[in-house]
Amino acid sequence: MVTHISTTPFGRRPMTLGLIASQAAAKAIDRNTTVPKWQVFRDIREARSAIGATDRALAILNALLSFHRDDELSGEGGLVVFPSNEQLIHRANGMSPATLRRHLSVLVTCGLVIRRDSPNGKRFARKGEGGQIEQAYGFDLSPIVARAQEFKQLAGAVQAERKAYRLVKERLTICRRDIVKMIEAGLNEDVPADWRRFQRQFETIVGRLPRTASRQVLESIADELEDLWAQVHQLLETFVKSQDSNANESHSERHIQNSNPDFISNDETKTSSGNKTEASSSGAPHDNVRSLPKRDMPLAMVLDACPELLTMARGGQIRTWRDFVAAAELARPHMGISPSAWQEAVGVMGPEKAAITVAAILQRTDQINSLGGYLRNLTERARGGQFSVWPMIMALLRARLDAQAGTGPAKSSWSDVGEGSESVDGGSNSAEISEALLLSMKKKGWDR
Repeated sequence: MVTHISTTPFGRRPMTLGLIASQAAAKAIDRNTTVPKWQVFRDIREARSAIGATDRALAILNALLSFHRDDELSGEGGLVVFPSNEQLIHRANGMSPATLRRHLSVLVTCGLVIRRDSPNGKRFARKGEGGQIEQAYGFDLSPIVARAQEFKQLAGAVQAERKAYRLVKERLTICRRDIVKMIEAGLNEDVPADWRRFQRQFETIVGRLPRTASRQVLESIADELEDLWAQVHQLLETFVKSQDSNANESHSERHIQNSNPDFISNDETKTSSGNKTEASSSGAPHDNVRSLPKRDMPLAMVLDACPELLTMARGGQIRTWRDFVAAAELARPHMGISPSAWQEAVGVMGPEKAAITVAAILQRTDQINSLGGYLRNLTERARGGQFSVWPMIMALLRARLDAQAGTGPAKSSWSDVGEGSESVDGGSNSAEISEALLLSMKKKGWDR
């Protein structure tokens, strides 16, 4: 007796062309085809976004596969499983009935299973005299066998795309880090180049980077960053080679001149001595800025003089100069200092001294009308060698010492620090530094 195989869903569920296509593919399976069901399931799970399946739908598919007793799915038949909703809910980790029905429909729509509904919509199997199943109503797993190769290819494509995305993200991160640090190196080492243009170009490229981007967008931005990286790297490399060449030439010249001490005549020696005397008698120009200490200012001293900057630091702590510069960069926009004024100060003074200047200005905010204009003024003085951060910090320290001593705020001002109105040693226009601080400075050599 031949039983008709159901091709349409039970009840109000409609018949679609997609269902017909799935049934046609299942019917065309080679009977000798066998696939490992859990390997195919892993491929389906890997390619679920391309297939259109959800994570809940895959949990149900996993449960359906567990009702098939063999580890392999064969084209010979016997691929219909008929668990009840209660059994599926149990194996799908307690999923609600409504969620179960919704995601079963997703599996059918994606072409992963086919409904083989009975006349009354129940799922069951009818066995023959020998105990063999003659007719089963439930879910047919034949599409998994029919599309096993397709799922494998989709999984491979998804893995390749994921790897390509990871690689382009790594490439983008490395390019960004390299460009930022090379520009910083160029500024710190005074390499002759238009570093502002490079920085603007970098910010423009990175500014087009969205929060979530496709691999194609990331590759396009990474290509532009690599072009910029090549320009900056070539510029620095050329500068290093030129420096090495100059050093080699200078070494060779000194070697030739010193190889024969008797080569210089007496007349040349007399002339040289005379020039040296004249140079000594003329006297080099001397001002207060040049007489200030050439050593780096201790971070602890700066923080004692400018405690207001600690309120801008992340976590309220500054342990290194890098933390200090970062806190100054955070304080800059709140002070109304434009990015261009900050970059100009960094380019002229260096990041640490520019940050010290910003911290000192922040400490005296109530005494300055235009903070950004004042920073530009000090930057121009520093460009001409007429400004040092030492008098500024010393004035702030004197003010704090006077306040702690109860003598009131210091009368001196550092509005003209670039012109030497206040020196570390004091003078007619400067307040006295405490003896303990002066003794500490002399011990460490900061007064030289």
